[in-house]
Amino acid sequence: MGRSIDARRAPQIAAMLLGTTILAGVPTVAFAQKAAAAPKAATAPATPTAAPAAPVEVAETIQTIQVVGAERLEPQTVLSYIQLRVGQPYTKANADAALKDLYATELFADAQISNENGAVTITVKENPVVNRIILEGNKRIKDDKILPEIKVAPRQIFTRSKIRADVARIIELYKRQGRYAATVEPKMVMLDQNRVDIVFEITEGDKSKVRQINILGNEQFSDGELRAQMVTKQARFSRIFSSNTTYDPDRMAFDQQKMRQFYLTQGYADFRVVSAVAELTPDKKDFIITYVVEEGKRYKFGDVKVESQLRDFDGDKLARNLTIHKGDWYNAKAVEDTIDGLNDTAGAFGYAFADVRPQYDRDKDNLTMGLTFVIQEAPRVYVERIDINGNTLTQDKVVRREFRIAEGDAFNSLQVKRSTNRIKSLGYFQEKFEVEQKPGSADDRIILEANVEEKPTGQLQLSAGFSSLERFIFQASIQQRNFRGRGQTVGLSGSYSSYSKSVEANFVEPYLFDKNVSLGVDIYRRDYNSFNYINSDRNTNYSQSTTGFQVRAGVPLTEYLTAIARYTLNYDDVSVDKSQYYSVNSQGEYTCDPIRASRYLCEAIGKRLSSIVGGSLIYDTLDNRVRPSRGVTAGINLDVAGLGGDVKYARIRANAAKYWPLGKGFIFSLSGEGGAISGWGGDDIRLTDRFYLGEPQIRGFGIRGVGPRVIRRYYSVATDGTTDQTGKNDDAVGGKYYYMSRAELEIPLGSGAREMGLRPSIFVDAGAVWGGKTPDLITDCKPTTGCFVGSRDSNGNQLYTDANGATTTNAVDPTTGAANTAVGSTSYFTETYYGNSWHPRVAVGFGVNWNSPFGPFRIDISKVLLKEPGDDTKTFTFNVGTQF
Repeated sequence: MGRSIDARRAPQIAAMLLGTTILAGVPTVAFAQKAAAAPKAATAPATPTAAPAAPVEVAETIQTIQVVGAERLEPQTVLSYIQLRVGQPYTKANADAALKDLYATELFADAQISNENGAVTITVKENPVVNRIILEGNKRIKDDKILPEIKVAPRQIFTRSKIRADVARIIELYKRQGRYAATVEPKMVMLDQNRVDIVFEITEGDKSKVRQINILGNEQFSDGELRAQMVTKQARFSRIFSSNTTYDPDRMAFDQQKMRQFYLTQGYADFRVVSAVAELTPDKKDFIITYVVEEGKRYKFGDVKVESQLRDFDGDKLARNLTIHKGDWYNAKAVEDTIDGLNDTAGAFGYAFADVRPQYDRDKDNLTMGLTFVIQEAPRVYVERIDINGNTLTQDKVVRREFRIAEGDAFNSLQVKRSTNRIKSLGYFQEKFEVEQKPGSADDRIILEANVEEKPTGQLQLSAGFSSLERFIFQASIQQRNFRGRGQTVGLSGSYSSYSKSVEANFVEPYLFDKNVSLGVDIYRRDYNSFNYINSDRNTNYSQSTTGFQVRAGVPLTEYLTAIARYTLNYDDVSVDKSQYYSVNSQGEYTCDPIRASRYLCEAIGKRLSSIVGGSLIYDTLDNRVRPSRGVTAGINLDVAGLGGDVKYARIRANAAKYWPLGKGFIFSLSGEGGAISGWGGDDIRLTDRFYLGEPQIRGFGIRGVGPRVIRRYYSVATDGTTDQTGKNDDAVGGKYYYMSRAELEIPLGSGAREMGLRPSIFVDAGAVWGGKTPDLITDCKPTTGCFVGSRDSNGNQLYTDANGATTTNAVDPTTGAANTAVGSTSYFTETYYGNSWHPRVAVGFGVNWNSPFGPFRIDISKVLLKEPGDDTKTFTFNVGTQF
């Protein structure tokens, strides 16, 4: 691609336009013959003359045949292509036939036959040999895609027909990309020794878009309604990223089927597409598509019956439970769904090969469509065996244990579908996996085949990004979800950000000792920096380090209900910045200063051991746990701390969510969650064990922006007693109870946006957190009184100045016994407790998920409708990360 031709050979380039120049025409045949002059006829003025007789060709006998001009071919080989032989008569017809035979071989650029008294000379000029193939101008389709389509190859004989075919194939490649304006001009460069370089000069052109889609004959539905059913879309600025605006004949045929399906679902059983024409504009940049349709009359369902030849089914009972009824508008999709439903019902009773055939009774006078579903007789089927094929790494038992049906069981289509979904959920095999059903050794036997294709299950991930929650983020993890082909999960992960750090190792055995019991172990270290806001600046107010492990075991109670038991042991260390919040008290102890840090924060400091026993009950029917579109999930979790350790509390949480596909890509979901925590044995709930709400749980509010909080406002006091607020601290203190709920509608976009991974949604979030002990507020530092805040050294000791102005940590001058002057200032502030209310906080908004080239990106814009005093609101939030 893009190679240039030697300038010395440029004058030798001859245009090989099809039908002209080198590739055009056949040279005229030269014949050397003796022609006998016809005698002149005598004329008589009074007598009419007869027409002269046609000259008679005198055939000469071929004495010799000589081949001239052959270089690569032997003369005998050239003669083998024609029918002329020594001893035969030589005629124009024989010579023409010989020339046609020579040109038919496509080995010769020119050929002439001459005859001189029986000595026949065949003069030929052989076609050149192809030296190399050169492509120029191709940018959208690379050489490695075009060259395999070209049949002319180096060291082959050059022929015009091959060049024509290659040009057509190259143009066809560009048509598949929608580039109908593409042109290919073949040229050749003459070389010595009768060799040539073939050059295909390609002008790719732009993709041909669909400028307009016209529909004629539609009376019941508008053009817009019908265009909405089509995959092909009109080129508009809003669809700049869509690939469906290019012309594609296959897609056009599919659109005709889509239109027919639409009309058949609306009752128009006689609908047909009369014609479909795609016209290319003169500039070859756009297509105009025109459909001519005939809608026909609209039908309703007539009598709907079920005739069953299976002894276990009563046709009348089945008919009463059908979703289609007499008088409803005819709907072909409803008919297909009914057939599928009847097949599933028969399959659930063991009739794997049940055949349901609809019989139509069309009444054109009354415009009704009667239907009789005939369930053909079939034997009840049993599973002969289950075959697992294609699993090169995964052990057979890992796949086999996901089957909900066993060898020897009666066939059940519902169980087979459930087995298929469970095997898909493993995530070890191809996305479009299906359990295949094949006839067994007898009519009442069936073989189930799981033909799997292994895919990589190990994952090494590095990600970096920025979020409004944790600022800079870096994460690394390595995980194997099918360790040694046993279905086990082994992982190691770590993360780092401005406010959190963690490292974690985990192991999960889904079938302990080949029993239906799962076992999981996590070992972790997590460091978290809590923060408040001083004015608008974020400031770390305490740090929490947690080191611990969790062991859990799960047992499925039913197909969709699972019970989980767990034990957690945590060692927590809560601390504050001593240089900022510590001082030496009157007893000489270096401790947290409530005036600097607040009493509730000083109470949280310390080290403690938490021994927690918990259990969960989970119900899950989601079709996809990553991006669900239908189903329900619900769970209840109970944790009790106090069986050993320093902490005693009981905590319960419950959550539920339901998803509905609304059609055309819309997905609506409702979710709710709530919880409560209470101390026991005289223990109160510490600051770090309480519930907090805000971003990201409830959009529209800041991080921990909802619920109980203490706001400390600082003031300056003038000499005349007037006060002015100079700043504030905002500390969330959490609560003992919480609830939150969410309603969200995911909105589909065009195919171009889907290809980019864009998924917008609108939402309503609501929730509240409240309860717990009211913090002990500091009330004696009001602007009317103030509190003296002394200056401290690096060890937290109060600083003083002696009589000489020197700084010391001695309150009394050891020489004179005089009291030194404390260094510091008077602080004026008030503390107020806000947000301890169960009243809901509500926010509405819209957001977009984007699987960008830089990683997952989420942006939300929210408007708070209900809030309480002290709540921290936030309109705009985003989160982005990258994977490489």
